[in-house]
Formats: sequence, structure tokens, C-alpha cells
Amino acid sequence: MEERSYQMSGTLDRYLRQCVAVDGGRTEVESVRCGGESVPRYINEFWTSRQRQASSIHEVSYRACFKPQLPRFFIRLLTSAGDLVYDPFSGRGTTAVEGALLGRRVAANDANPLSAILAAPRLEPPALDEVEARLSAIPRDTGERAEIDLSMFYHERTEAEIVALRRYLMERGKSADPVDRWIRMTATTRLTGHSKGFFSVYTLPPNQAVSPESQRRINQKRNQCPDYRDTHALILKKSRALLKDLTEAERRSLREAGKSALFLTGDAASTPSIPSGSVALTVTSPPFLDVVQYARDNWLRCWFNGLDAGAIAAGITTARTVGEWERVMEEVFSELHRITRPGGWIAFEVGEVRNGSIALDEHVVPLGAASGLIPAGIVLNRQCFTKTSNIWGVANNARGTNTNRIVLFRKDV
Repeated sequence: MEERSYQMSGTLDRYLRQCVAVDGGRTEVESVRCGGESVPRYINEFWTSRQRQASSIHEVSYRACFKPQLPRFFIRLLTSAGDLVYDPFSGRGTTAVEGALLGRRVAANDANPLSAILAAPRLEPPALDEVEARLSAIPRDTGERAEIDLSMFYHERTEAEIVALRRYLMERGKSADPVDRWIRMTATTRLTGHSKGFFSVYTLPPNQAVSPESQRRINQKRNQCPDYRDTHALILKKSRALLKDLTEAERRSLREAGKSALFLTGDAASTPSIPSGSVALTVTSPPFLDVVQYARDNWLRCWFNGLDAGAIAAGITTARTVGEWERVMEEVFSELHRITRPGGWIAFEVGEVRNGSIALDEHVVPLGAASGLIPAGIVLNRQCFTKTSNIWGVANNARGTNTNRIVLFRKDV
């Protein structure tokens, strides 16, 4: 098979080569063979939380999400104001929210309906006094209990408040306004966690919920019982934290993007509501090889929002082999080729999986090329370890947890 060699366009190549890391390090460039393709790989710390503190509006916990600095890097580099930015595996909505903050139009898709619940309300940020007034009008001292046993997570008064809020939001349904949607989003992120800022007794970090049986073991080990948490006060506190550093200009940008924003729930390989040739840039990170159990981690969030976690799990890609994963991504790339405008870009972030034994970026290059996209190169961002990685005992740059590998593709003009 004849090997094809690709190079980054001149201006972008020079920019990536000239990037200087915080510690003064320069970009390393190497040529990588990926199937029948040969592409340049650029290695540096291209972004870090030390370069820019991300907006507070991003602080919504969700399993396996990338930092806002990643989409910001590519949005600023490859698009202009008003361009359409898209993420087919949206998660908590980082790409959409960051694109909106930067004055771009946005679209997002995810197989999990929780994604839109967590992302869309942040494009319509209410005033804090609106949230406070709405909370004061929602009944809370009803004494109701959930239809499932949640006693291992919540004090009975806390549970009654959660059930009352859940009932209110479900009754509002399609009549919910931006303030209702904001409260639902914020409450969803407060259901469980490991500090007094959450509704639950101490448990795992808030981006996942353990099973009731596991929580009982945690309670026994820590000799703890759920204490009362004021849910309305905690929703207001989290709202204040999310909104704290939003400028008026950013609020306007979010709301302007929200007018035309598209939040889809479904298969990333079939998005007929996105017009052909309309997307200027896709920034995304697809599900990896059966590493993260999204539905299992989000079962409690699904319950609160009246969603069927089992049905959601059936629609989420959890390929167990690289071959299975590639077959799914082939269809996704075909759809991305359709919706990307001529001259548009795709930044496809993947990590090292199976303890670093599989570098998915080298599998992605030929997949995108087969769809008709031009592989422009691989951007490998090395960064310091994160708090979450440390919790799980993952050392810096080990197992790929702290290495972002982004394969860049361009659609021919």
C-alpha cells in the first residue's frame, strides 16, 4: 500500500512550532506513520490552566470531560466570530459553552440526554435574584419520599426537598423557562459529592454516583449517617459560583449563541438537522474503549430527571476492541465530512488507553482520511496531572490521562 504524506498548512505549522510552554519548552515535531498515512505530530504544553483561568460557567461536573482550554485553543485558532462550532460527543457541553463565550454559533449532540440538560441552560444564564425568587416559590417541606431507597445518600428532610423539586420540575415539563432549566441543571450537579456543598453525605466525586450498596459500605467505613442539607441554599450557592465571573459581554455572547444553538440527543453518525457544509470547526472527544460507564455513573442524575438509565446505556458507544471502535467512528467521520464546510476543520481528541498500550490518534488518522478528510497533523498536549487523576492514583503523563492527543483534519476547499 502506497504511503501518503501530509503536512500542516504553512501558517498553522509555523504557529504550532513557535508555541512556547509556560516552562519555556519549545515544540517538538516528529513524523508519524499511521496506517498508510504519514503526518506531523506537534508536542508541547500548548494550553494549561495556568495560562488562563477558565470561566466559572464551565464548573459543571461530568465524567471524562476535557478542559475548556482545549476547545478554546482551536476555536480561536481556526474560526472567526459567527462561525458554527460543533461537538458530536458533547458531554457537559464544554465546546458549546466555550464557543458561545467566544462569539461563535454552536451545535452539540450526545447520546445521553443529560448532556443537553447540563449544557443548554448555561447559554441562558439568569440573574441570581431570579433564581432565589423561583426557589422561594417551590414547595419544599412536603415530607415525601422517593419511590426508590435513597436513605444511604440523604437525610429524610433533604430527600423530601429533592423529591418536591423533582416533582415541580417534571410538572413544569415543556413549560419550563430558563430559570427552571437553570435550577434543574444546578440541582442535577449537586445530587452527590464529597463535601458540604452537595445534597448527599460524603461519597465519590460529583461526576459519578456509586450504587446504593457501595454507598452503604462507604457509610459504614466512615461511620457516617446522612445529615440534613438545605437544597435550596446549595442550589443558590452553586449558582453564585457559576455566575461569579461572567461579564456582561459574556452574558450577551452566551444569550446570542443560545438563540440559534442546536442541542441534539442521538447518534453522532446521523445528524440530519445539521445542514451539509455548515460547520466551520468540530472539537470533540469520543467515547473511548469501555473505559467510562456513563450511564452507571449517572444513574442518580437520570432518576432525578425522569430518564431511563438502562435505555441510555444501550445507546452509548462502549466498544471493547479497537476494531469495534473504528467501525463506529468510520460512520461518524462520514457524517462529519458531510456537515463540515469546505476549508473547515475537525479537532478529534483521543487518549492513550489500556495503560498506554493503544494510541488511538494513530488509528484515527486513516479513519478520517478514508472519509475524504485531509489529515493535517496531530497536536499532543502534555500537561501537569489533575486533581482527579491524583485521586485515582494516576501519575503525571501516565496511562495517557494527562496527555491530550488531538488529530486535526481539514476538508478540502
